[in-house]
Amino acid sequence: MSARFPDLPARMMGLPVDHRGFPVPWFVAWVDGEPQFPVADGRKLGIAHKFEKCWVCGSPLGRYRASVIGPMCAINRTISEPQSHVDCAIFSARNCPFLSRPRMKRVGAENLPMGVISAAGNGILRNPGVACVWVERAQSQAFRVGNGVLFRLGDPTEVHWFAEGRAATAREIMESIDSGMPLLVAETDKELPWVRDKARQELRARYREVVRLVDLTAAGDESLLIVQGSG
Repeated sequence: MSARFPDLPARMMGLPVDHRGFPVPWFVAWVDGEPQFPVADGRKLGIAHKFEKCWVCGSPLGRYRASVIGPMCAINRTISEPQSHVDCAIFSARNCPFLSRPRMKRVGAENLPMGVISAAGNGILRNPGVACVWVERAQSQAFRVGNGVLFRLGDPTEVHWFAEGRAATAREIMESIDSGMPLLVAETDKELPWVRDKARQELRARYREVVRLVDLTAAGDESLLIVQGSG
């Protein structure tokens, strides 16, 4: 496995391997002895957050925690999965078939295996073509929604962007962000006018923050690359 994936973190080497030779992340659901990529085992969500375990390898987290997210999650800072080690997250962004292949589709709720539930919240069911590894020093904050638990991201100490298994260009990142923004704006249409206006103002502010992160990382700003590969 390490020959096929030379960037495989040491802490992931103990994971089971599927018939293709891919390491099976700790979070993946198993049905009848077979891993169900890319479906998460909902029972492990609470375990990972409560005991601060890496979502990818299952071992204890360090000081720095990373989330593999799409650009829209970078804007609304809301995700449906617990955090991972930085190197486990970067490996996933580079090698996960869904994250590294823009044409891959998500598994819809109607196609989930028996007994497996879909993630909480109202996720955007597109493949954004770009993955962001968002690194923080603190644990993400969990909060309840109608159908489960979501997590709130804090301010990042480090941000990485990937497309097709490599570092993404600023143009690729911005194309993904700008194509996804109308989907977030459309969600605000469901709110009452006074709530909608406030939500749209916040979206615009968050958009500007993420664009600034794109500009800084594209320029190689070291302030956002403090702990690359550690944690």
